[in-house]
Amino acid sequence: MAGIQTVLRMLPAPLRTVLIKHRELLKFAVVGGTCFVLTTVVNYALKLTVLRNNPITALILAVLVATVVSYVLSREWSFRTRGGRERQHEAALFFLISGISVGLNSVPLAISHYLLDLRTPHVGVVTQEIADFVSSMILGTLVAMVFRWWAFKKWVFPQAGARPRVVRTATPEPDEPGRRAA
Repeated sequence: MAGIQTVLRMLPAPLRTVLIKHRELLKFAVVGGTCFVLTTVVNYALKLTVLRNNPITALILAVLVATVVSYVLSREWSFRTRGGRERQHEAALFFLISGISVGLNSVPLAISHYLLDLRTPHVGVVTQEIADFVSSMILGTLVAMVFRWWAFKKWVFPQAGARPRVVRTATPEPDEPGRRAA
């Protein structure tokens, strides 16, 4: 955390105040950005190899992989002081909301592919890939992100301050076994 404190000290006081005030949202955005990159990598790895003719399936699988990572990061970092539910209930709600988000994330891509027909042979491959990226990775992710932020705070991690914030301090390292203290 020392790195974060160093960066915060370098920022102008008004910006630092806003970031500290909205740190939970900022952490949620960092987790989201990390999972966005993971989704993009997995999506294109699948689309360019085993799921060439199934872009929606590739996207859904990529989002599912990122969702598992998102749960761990959200619980242990973004919302680490929030809670109010048993872990199993919390996880079930998280994955239910994330499942709804997968559907929301896929809707713009389905519209692009099947309603607007922005797919080969109706358009070129480059046009299709740009339309796929904009509709799924940009629009779909934004829609799903807004829904997740609202739903996570409302249902999954509803109670602020439910888990105590752990303050880490530097502790001296214990003597090595078998070594005598001087």
